[in-house]
Amino acid sequence: MLLQLKNLSKGYGDLQSQNYQHVLDNISLEVEEGESIAIIGPSGSGKTTLLNLIGTLDQPDNGSIFYKNRDITGLSRQEIENFRNKEIGFIFQMHYLLPQCTLLENVLLPTLPDKEDKDAHIRAEKLIKRVGLWEHKDKKPQLLSGGECQRTAVVRAMINNPGLLLADEPTGALDHINAVNLINLLLEFNREDKLTLVMVTHSRELAEKMNKIYRLMDGRLELINSDTTSPQTNL
Repeated sequence: MLLQLKNLSKGYGDLQSQNYQHVLDNISLEVEEGESIAIIGPSGSGKTTLLNLIGTLDQPDNGSIFYKNRDITGLSRQEIENFRNKEIGFIFQMHYLLPQCTLLENVLLPTLPDKEDKDAHIRAEKLIKRVGLWEHKDKKPQLLSGGECQRTAVVRAMINNPGLLLADEPTGALDHINAVNLINLLLEFNREDKLTLVMVTHSRELAEKMNKIYRLMDGRLELINSDTTSPQTNL
């Protein structure tokens, strides 16, 4: 098991007061290595909050998160930063490339904390060529199309060989063709590199490409479609 969420809760306000409002209510989830999972749900249902908890960008009010059987909710700040940089890749709706840096420099940014990483440039070249952007390696983001910027963001997320890729509405700023191309690229990494993918999306069409689809609503997570199991509620 790569990832386990156990009785995870998150909300706003004082946890001990009657004014506490649940965003996520006692959520449990198991993710196998190499799975692709989509999380859908209405705006404001807590999809991004859930992704932030999984990625250690935020801490739950209650419950635990296990990654490869290690409880990561109890790690120190430095341990969390090291874990996140090595094990988690992030892709957001906006690419967040630094405008003053070239495509290649943007891709290499996550490798900078590790001074001993001698193979970063080799990995970057292979990944950039793999997504068809090597000829643009010296261009800055303002000279790239939206689709090219988002593919660059994918490569940046992959540069440290993460075990888990978290994608928060990664196609939200793209047209339909580029959106489909991006999802196909993510699924290529998922299949060929055994990369585990958890994606938040509003698009049911794109969600249908994943192994499993969960709906987040009223603080609860419901499994509504799976390649291998019947729909059930994840309590």
